[in-house]
Amino acid sequence: MQRKTRVIQKILKKVAGFVIAMVCLSIIVFYFSRLAPGDPLQSFYGDAVESMSTQELLAAKERLGLDDPIHIQYAKWISNTFHGDFGMSLKYKIPAMEVVSPLIGNTLILGGISYLVVFFLAIFLAICCALNEDSLFDRIICKVGTAAYYIPTFWLGVVLVLVFSINLNWLPSSGAYDFGKSGDVLNRLQHLVLPLAVMVLSHLWYYAYMFRNKLLDEFRRDYILLAKTKGLAKVEIIFKHCLRNIAPTIISIMAISTTHIVSGTYIAEAVFNYPGIGALSVESAKYHDYNLLLLLVLITGALVIISSMIAQSINEVIDPRMKELEAVTWRKRTKTSS
Repeated sequence: MQRKTRVIQKILKKVAGFVIAMVCLSIIVFYFSRLAPGDPLQSFYGDAVESMSTQELLAAKERLGLDDPIHIQYAKWISNTFHGDFGMSLKYKIPAMEVVSPLIGNTLILGGISYLVVFFLAIFLAICCALNEDSLFDRIICKVGTAAYYIPTFWLGVVLVLVFSINLNWLPSSGAYDFGKSGDVLNRLQHLVLPLAVMVLSHLWYYAYMFRNKLLDEFRRDYILLAKTKGLAKVEIIFKHCLRNIAPTIISIMAISTTHIVSGTYIAEAVFNYPGIGALSVESAKYHDYNLLLLLVLITGALVIISSMIAQSINEVIDPRMKELEAVTWRKRTKTSS
């Protein structure tokens, strides 16, 4: 019964934390976007704004709900969001959700595959380097990885397009698929190769080097000496002891890195003209499309917060120390309340 109560309290606490974080994020973005210089009417009416009279401008602002004080605008917006209405896109003149819906899948595909490939390869490289510390293989990988990490993403993307799209004509240089082939999986994969390559080359070694050092630090701990005296091989020690003990750290880093991967995805979308919410975010900020920008920021924020919560939950399952600490904290709270 106590365990069930503790689980319910934990879930409620996470939900409350998520809601509070999203509300705070929405307030910050809402106020800053509206206080930033620029005329949102230009996005909606285009060049016609220049020929409008003062009365017409006031009427236009009233029609779009831009004449109220910012706190009133926010109150109306937050009220509408509970009914699934995130406002109208000023540039596209349709509901913001309708603009985002067709593109969010493309970003999730590119970002999700990049995320999995980067961390799978990072852990693999880290293990290989830790098993061959200070060897020729380890030194070459360290130098090549460091050089690749410091290559500018935009420049790397241009080079890949020049080589594989223009000169060799092997791969498409832009888009998520060819016209009329949105359901062709092979065609989508071909369009993913270059953006995925840029994402992996830009992020891989940063995490591989971090995991390598964590493994080596763990390998130098005192309990490893005992394992060595028992005759355990280095491979067995790395996999059975070191990797298992740093697993919570790896998961935490993977959760924190969500923002890093998401930002990299947005850059890759801009370089390869890949239709996703990253390119749309830049466009919405450029044209002062408040409602669209706010929705995109909230989607990104929700993704980051949820990934952090999932990582924390996984760590609580695989790390007995966190379970024990949680149980002790809960017992103290129970005694205090009673």
